[in-house]
This record gives sequence, C-alpha cells and structure tokens, in this order.
Amino acid sequence: MSHRISLQPGNHSFEADDDQTVLEAALAAGLLLPHGCRDGACGACKGRVLEGEVEHGEHSPGALSEAERAEGLALFCCAKPLGDVMVQARSVTRAGDIQVKKLPCRVQKLERLAEDVMRIELKLPASENFAFRAGQYIDILLADGQRRSFSIANAPHDARHLELHVRRIDGGRFTGHVFETMMEKEILRFEGPLGSFFLREDSARPIVLVAGGTGFAPIKGIVEHAIRLGLQRPITLYWGARRRDGLYLDALARAWEEVLPGLRYVPVLSDEAWAGRGGLVHQAVLEDFADLSAHEVYVCGAPAMVDAARASFHSERGLPEDAFFADAFTFAQPSAR
Repeated sequence: MSHRISLQPGNHSFEADDDQTVLEAALAAGLLLPHGCRDGACGACKGRVLEGEVEHGEHSPGALSEAERAEGLALFCCAKPLGDVMVQARSVTRAGDIQVKKLPCRVQKLERLAEDVMRIELKLPASENFAFRAGQYIDILLADGQRRSFSIANAPHDARHLELHVRRIDGGRFTGHVFETMMEKEILRFEGPLGSFFLREDSARPIVLVAGGTGFAPIKGIVEHAIRLGLQRPITLYWGARRRDGLYLDALARAWEEVLPGLRYVPVLSDEAWAGRGGLVHQAVLEDFADLSAHEVYVCGAPAMVDAARASFHSERGLPEDAFFADAFTFAQPSAR
C-alpha cells in the first residue's frame, strides 16, 4: 500500500510505499532534502509533520527529543508515513543536477595512515563522469546487499578517483577485510554521491569546521575544494582526537594554513597531555567563539560529538538552525559489518 506525501516548501507531491521513509520517497521522486547519516543520528533531516501521522523509527535522542516529537517534528530519514501526510523540510531542491549512480571501481592504492586508519584510493571507470559536492559520501555495496557508508575525502575537481578514510572497527566485517585481506586492483561497487553535508559555496559567512577522528575525511574534501576555489571566507578548522596518532594527517592540515591564508587550524586532544589544546573538540570551539550567530558550522564525527556541538552552538552561541550542517558516523552491528 502506498501513501501520498505532500512536501513543503514548493507544493511537491509524491507516493511512498509502506516500507519507505519520507526521505527515501523524496529522493526516489528526484527531490533533495537536507540529510546526512540516514540513520537517525545527525539530525540534518529534521522537519515538521503538518498533517497526518508517521512512525518515527529508531533514532538518537540527541537528534530528536521527546519534546520535539510532541511539537510535531520528525527525522525524515527514519519516519515512515502511516497514511497520507503533509510535511515541511528546511529546504527542498531538485536532485537532478548531480546524478546518483551505481558504479564499479578499482582499489588503486591502500595506505595505512595510522594503526587503525586506512586510506583507500578508488579508481573510477574512464567512461563515467562522476560528479559530487565537497563533503558528500558514497555507499560501498556488499555482495549480500548490505551497505557501508564512507565520506569522500578528496575535492570534486579530482573526480577520476575517490579517497576514503576507513577506521578499523573491532569485529567489523568490511573494515576487517580492508585491513586484512583487501588487495590493490580489487573491484568494488558503490552508490553515490549521497548526503546534504557539503560546502555551501553561495554563502558569505565565516566557516567553522569541526572534525572528530575520521570525520576529518569530508572536512579534507571541503578544505581542498576551498583551496581550489580560492575561497576568501575565514575558515577555522578544529580536529579532535584522543591521542596524537588520531590526527593522522596533522602535517597536511598544518600546511593548509600556508596555502589558504584565511584558514586557522586547531588540533585538540582529549586523552593525552601535550603542548596543544586539550579537552573535547566542541568545547574548544566554545572557548574561542563567544558568538556564532554570523557563522556557518560543519560538524562530522561520532553522534555524541555532533549532538553536543549542535546543542551548545545553538543554545550558548546563537548559531542559527539553518547554519549547522552535520554528518554523524554510525556503524552497523559488528556481526554484520
């Protein structure tokens, strides 16, 4: 059985099957809503149910609180319509300008960046023109139909290959393969580009970038794109890790300060004493900025970090809701990875 979804702004209308979320149905209809993790963790897809009811599904309480649910808000990546509904998203655009594709690719290079971080360089088919926005991600398609999501760590101008940063997860099926048995020239399949976590090039606001661990991957793509554009907007980049080896491309990030004069890099360690900044990475932002009302903030990392940054930047520093962009890294259950 299908249900009719009316979507604002723009007076859009489309059908959703019983097992489809609002976001899935919108994307199938060629409409792009704000979204990131597609797992109920980042809150990027939050919108309002104006008419009708939805099944909210599993999600992080930090991404959607009980109070917000009571006010009629929902996460469209999890919410499934229980009948005809009318919903309102923060923005709606046509997805047709960049096509989502399923493509084969070849593992061109494997490089250990840290004990638990592998850089994979994927070579794309020469006959395909693969376009993406700086900060988006792809899904690696496994043989049994499961997916593993990884951010694209290179900039769009270098789209003949894709760079991924893969952190090893204990008991992880795919990450175990990456670190133990994957070989160069192996063929993989992927779908992308995906997500609405990407650099807003038409804005003039100063930028704050916040990365936790391998959340540095899409931030790297955004910075390299900014360098390519010769972006003049001030950029402050915070990269948080537990220990120094977690800042696995620290030298590269420091070099960006010379290449892009408006960029300032602030590494932060939470579990190791050193001469630099200590504590939680979002707290470092709060220490440095008394007011974020005129800024744009891009946050990528663990859901807890994203939740803490969202709450504190909005409530304590005046960051507007529509100026916070997030991608929360979540993982499949270990038995399924």
